[in-house]
Amino acid sequence: MTIPLPFMLVIMLALFFISKISSETYTLTQFQSLPSGTRTTLVSKDGTFELGFFSPGSSTNRYLGIWFKNIPLKTVVWVANRDNPINSNTTKLTITKEGNLALLTENDTVHWSTNARAKAINVNVVAQLLDSGNLVLRDEKDNYSQNLLWQSFDHPSDTLLPGMKLGWEVTKDVNLNRYLTAWNNWEDPSSSLFTYGFSLSNIPETQILNGSSMLYRSGPYNGVRLSAVPSLRHRPMFNYDYDCDMTDTNECYYQFKPWNNSLISRMTLNQTVYALQQLFWVETTQEWNLSSTIPRDDCDNYKRCGAFGICAVMDNSKSPSCECLSGFEPKSPQNWVAGNWSEGCVRSSKRWRCRETNSDGFVVLRNVKVPDTRTCWINRSMTLEECKVKCWENCSCTAYANSAIVGKGSGCILWFGDLLDMKQLPDTAQDLYVRLDISQMANREAKVSSAKMVIMVTSIISSVITMLVILAFIYRRRKAKDIVKTKVERNDSNQEDLELPLYDFDTIACSTNDFSRDNKLGQGGFGPVYKGTLPNGRDIAVKRLSQSSTQGLIEFKNEVIFCSKLQHRNLVKVLGCCIEEQEKLLIYEYMSNKSLDFFLFDYSQSKLLDWSKRFNIINGIARGLLYLHQDSRLRIIHRDLKASNILLDDDMNPKISDFGLARMCGGDQIEGSTSRVVGTHGYMAPEYAIDGVFSIKSDVYSFGVLLLEVLSGKKNKGLSYPDRSYNLIGHAWSLWKESIPMEFIDSCLGDSYVVSEAIRCIHIGLLCVQYQSDDRPNMTSIMTMLTSESALPQPKEPLFLNKMVSLEEDFGQNMHYSTNEVTISKLEPR
Repeated sequence: MTIPLPFMLVIMLALFFISKISSETYTLTQFQSLPSGTRTTLVSKDGTFELGFFSPGSSTNRYLGIWFKNIPLKTVVWVANRDNPINSNTTKLTITKEGNLALLTENDTVHWSTNARAKAINVNVVAQLLDSGNLVLRDEKDNYSQNLLWQSFDHPSDTLLPGMKLGWEVTKDVNLNRYLTAWNNWEDPSSSLFTYGFSLSNIPETQILNGSSMLYRSGPYNGVRLSAVPSLRHRPMFNYDYDCDMTDTNECYYQFKPWNNSLISRMTLNQTVYALQQLFWVETTQEWNLSSTIPRDDCDNYKRCGAFGICAVMDNSKSPSCECLSGFEPKSPQNWVAGNWSEGCVRSSKRWRCRETNSDGFVVLRNVKVPDTRTCWINRSMTLEECKVKCWENCSCTAYANSAIVGKGSGCILWFGDLLDMKQLPDTAQDLYVRLDISQMANREAKVSSAKMVIMVTSIISSVITMLVILAFIYRRRKAKDIVKTKVERNDSNQEDLELPLYDFDTIACSTNDFSRDNKLGQGGFGPVYKGTLPNGRDIAVKRLSQSSTQGLIEFKNEVIFCSKLQHRNLVKVLGCCIEEQEKLLIYEYMSNKSLDFFLFDYSQSKLLDWSKRFNIINGIARGLLYLHQDSRLRIIHRDLKASNILLDDDMNPKISDFGLARMCGGDQIEGSTSRVVGTHGYMAPEYAIDGVFSIKSDVYSFGVLLLEVLSGKKNKGLSYPDRSYNLIGHAWSLWKESIPMEFIDSCLGDSYVVSEAIRCIHIGLLCVQYQSDDRPNMTSIMTMLTSESALPQPKEPLFLNKMVSLEEDFGQNMHYSTNEVTISKLEPR
């Protein structure tokens, strides 16, 4: 029977489309293929990653790889055939009948294959590109199985993505060592000699190698983290998980994830600078920014100071400083003085004999990166005292330490021979006990004792001479401080320590010309603020507590406590305080450009705030709030964020000030309530103004109002539109709904602003001032919104407080309020 031609054409077209993969799918089946000569690709379901064929730079070689799809700069994160490039457009990616993902040439010769496990045979295998960037092979019927037949995450190239494991796993069925290998150059992804991964030993640590030469080591895993890697508080953007429980030695790895899942990030082994770089994508600049790098400084370079030498980086510089351990001296003093430390150090004593009575002992080195562990002995069940005895009994043992620092420490590591690659660290709990000639220890202790004796005698003599002079002064200051503490305790039983430096009142009075009116900068609920100049020439701003203000005393306590504990570039720096009799002063760094409202709401001054300055101010305020809400050691709700409380430094960088009304939340607490509503009308969130409920989201509301003010150059409070009786929030919402948001931008900017950034900022501002607090984003999300171009949710209609809420009805007759510049208080009954 002859098949009509039209039906034949239909059948052929159907077979053609079945055999080719759609460019919109993330799955490749056994009936499909991906040809190298086309632009057909696999795209992850969320559109983050793309798999296809590419040629790096000017190279004509073809490779199968994965790259970020949602950023304009093509960044390849994985290459399948990196050491076996394709030179033909007839190669295709397909799944073989054995269940392997393979590159086949035109005569079906296997060019590259996954070599999946044998259990893949006789199952319907599919390949999928996941949203994580992981290319996986699995049984088509097993959608939720974690037992994948194969995955690219187990075979990294030069890049570690969030959720990938770096490390090894060795079991009866699995033998994996996941490590990074750098490209040879930017146009050649083939494997170079430059690698980064975990050592395959029972004392695991990460290493950077160039061939067999070690360039860097992280220090061993100590039960918490890799011992020489900074603690998590220094890496606020990322979370790191370790699993190296060496009671079960089958697996040891770490992985990272950004705290904000929308942050695009990666770790890449960079062959140009010979370093591991952690990077994140910045939408505003359309480039990768460096978060951290390994090695971090010259002290991280392997055995920088030679045998028995220890390295330290001083004053946050990149220049290392090497010292010999106590009881050791430079092997070549001349080279050592010249800065050539490679020969290291030798024992100072020539008469030391091992294990003789009163011959040798141990001296402890605190907070160090322990020496190279390649020639170590380990026992995880021994105590530290047993470890010491074990080391002392072996004359080749030069040092010992706990293998784990959890609790009071446990386990034992012994070092034999030279101690190499040590570094002084400020934030690790690892201690090292070094074997030393006991006479050297005695000499060392004698020198210390002599020095202490000289200091003690000198101190006694000096104290006797000066005691009568300073006794009255000390008594006066302590008495004044006790008076303030007593008053504060009467108002709030939760007394905190005052940790700021104390200034002499006469010095501050002199610096402000006796608090003259000519030196007055402004007035707040706390009291007046003056400009002063210290004897060393430094300009300061001085807040003077109004002696009759009970509220001011509480604010003073708040500012002293919080400002002594908070340090961030977008928070105003407090230099100290003064507490003498009835005088309570706070001394700040002086901000020459005053506060944001001085520029923003003045017709002539606002012209100095171009778009780049305004956008920088918005970002800086957001960073400061994020620190208060999440990254500081306290969780702080400011409660009075407004334009007059944003100070500007010489470069117009914003600094949040005035923590008198701030509240601290403990642990994971993000909300509280009060019958004493304080803040500034126009910036207060509805739930706080009406019900006294404050939270990090009420700060977000204030930030949204402030953001809209920065964009428009107009105040929220006191502004109304005759035809609508709206405040600034209502005006922004109306223009947004009418699809004419650009009419909201300050007219003095003209056409100089970036339209996309301006519209995005209006969008973010409206999200921040939504009526329900749960609808508002947190500051982490806001930072991401400001620095990315990802889609934003649609805002809901805000509550226009000026229009819809009666102050007298909701706040009662005792409410005191004014315009932006004045803080309001609803005092609770006494």
